[in-house]
Amino acid sequence: MSGREREMTRTLSRATFLAVFLAASLGLPRPALAVPEAAADAVTEAARRVLEARAAEAVIWGMPVVNYDLMYQAALRHGALANQIVYWSRPPNAKNQTLTPNPDTIYLMPFISTKDVGPVVVEIPPADHGVINGSIMDCWQTALVDVGPAGVDKGKGGKYLVLPPDYKGEIPEGYIPLPSGNPSNYALLRSVLKSGSKADIAKAVAYAKRIKVYPLSQAAHPAATIFVDVNDELFDSSIPYDMRFFQSLDRMIQSEPWLTRDKVMIDLLKSIGIEKGRAFLPDQATQAALSAGIATAHAWLEARYEAGFVPAYFDGTHWSLPVSPEFMKGIMSNYAAPDSYPVDSRGTAYSFAFFSAKHLGQGQFYLIAIHDRDGHALNGNQTYRLTVPAGVPVSQYWSVTAYNRDTHTLIREMPWASRSSLNPGLKKNADGSVDIVFGPKAPKEGKANWVPTDPKGQFEAMFRFYGPEKALSEKTWHLPDIQAGVQ
Repeated sequence: MSGREREMTRTLSRATFLAVFLAASLGLPRPALAVPEAAADAVTEAARRVLEARAAEAVIWGMPVVNYDLMYQAALRHGALANQIVYWSRPPNAKNQTLTPNPDTIYLMPFISTKDVGPVVVEIPPADHGVINGSIMDCWQTALVDVGPAGVDKGKGGKYLVLPPDYKGEIPEGYIPLPSGNPSNYALLRSVLKSGSKADIAKAVAYAKRIKVYPLSQAAHPAATIFVDVNDELFDSSIPYDMRFFQSLDRMIQSEPWLTRDKVMIDLLKSIGIEKGRAFLPDQATQAALSAGIATAHAWLEARYEAGFVPAYFDGTHWSLPVSPEFMKGIMSNYAAPDSYPVDSRGTAYSFAFFSAKHLGQGQFYLIAIHDRDGHALNGNQTYRLTVPAGVPVSQYWSVTAYNRDTHTLIREMPWASRSSLNPGLKKNADGSVDIVFGPKAPKEGKANWVPTDPKGQFEAMFRFYGPEKALSEKTWHLPDIQAGVQ
């Protein structure tokens, strides 16, 4: 507020100021009071700014639950219901428009609801003819548990029991209890490929279909788990920075209980029209404030994302995992630290990704680059080379994927999105290293090691380590930067 605006508002009584401010905030006609027009305009402007600021804060705070809801709504559009499993029967292509998905695995996503049915069992098979890698999370994407060889069952298989909020019933013997503060939860599960061959893909899918989801009340005779294949369908859960974001946030506020840690948001959300038990019907003025607020939040989140690449994971490179250590501790401990609640870092993380591991670095690890060796943004109309040194410290596989820099999704209309140690025909150098080429055209040596990019936009690269080994955490193995202009 300018000095002139502050001076004019001083001329109003406290009661008059409040009446004008509330009317402006709620989109009501200005009260018929003896108020100087300029002063009333200043109050209205202040109310608009507050609404915009609150809208921006709502976006940052609500990002993880909106991210979840967008995926669940996509599942519903394709006929999958709660306590069924959405899956991709082949490694995902660009029709999978979730945030930074893995195109080198078989994805399965059970959306788990304890509402009306009570505790729900997620049964993971033993790692005999395959491997399941993944985690179960609440709808805020806070990790409840990791599963599979890197999880609690240690590859022996297990019956994970997702519990309703404040559940007081007995836990039957042989189940792994997962208390959740929300009735809505989900899991991201990956059936790990032995190779990218058609035969190994089919085996990974068959193994994945041994996963079961059913209410505990039906444990004696569970119905067959329903799997809904969305591989050939557009599954779009990219973040919409418009009114759809607030509609999604309202949907979750209506359906989920307030967590004690978030009760400070009740009045804030009410002021922008989101209130439990009431329809979300913002008037034109409020919609304008919400639109301005989400634009501010989008710009702010992008700035934080870019700033998060410092410091780099490997000294002297541009590879990093752009989330704070405080945030990683939070999602792995259900924000147990009494003096920490990293909402800003959490909002940033779920603006470009989904999924949380309970113990990041045990089942998988990720590094992202948005700049080349010289510090320039990765541009889809240029050619780049990444030399992956021999001996990548993984027990399963490694991969590198290109994503649309603006949306953090797989780049549309590309024949494939990544290259992986699983790819049949991947060419190695004499010393065991692998040269990966990013660019709009295939390199002269052929397509085997090529990751295509869109010449009309920028991209970002994610390097995945599945089954990461000590040399990665100890940094005795080193991933060099992506290098521009190398044919």
